[in-house]
Amino acid sequence: MPPSSSRRERVVLSQRRGARAVRTRAEVAEQTEVGEHLVRGLVRAQLGLALRIGLAVALLLLAIPIAGSTFAGFGSATLFGVALNWIVLALLPYPVLYLAGRLYIRLAEQAERDFIRLMDDEEHPR
Repeated sequence: MPPSSSRRERVVLSQRRGARAVRTRAEVAEQTEVGEHLVRGLVRAQLGLALRIGLAVALLLLAIPIAGSTFAGFGSATLFGVALNWIVLALLPYPVLYLAGRLYIRLAEQAERDFIRLMDDEEHPR
């Protein structure tokens, strides 16, 4: 038998350019296991963000009475006849809570925009 004139070709599995491995929008819409994982990732990111900001706010607000009991000058100082630590306890929490809420909303919306951008990449390939 004469040797075959065709040469052996090596076939390698690879992704085509522009093809996506996961159809993200369909996976989420059909509530498949992959879609659930993607949504769970978004929820986990937002929960982690809420816990970090909440912990930072709690530590900041707990530092006020600790500073009042630790530093004698802070606890005994007065402003307009009212103890300084009471003024700080009455006025500081509101702007801190407002700014923490604004920060959380901004960062949570950023995470949602990133999630939506991930989903839209399938429809609008680059």
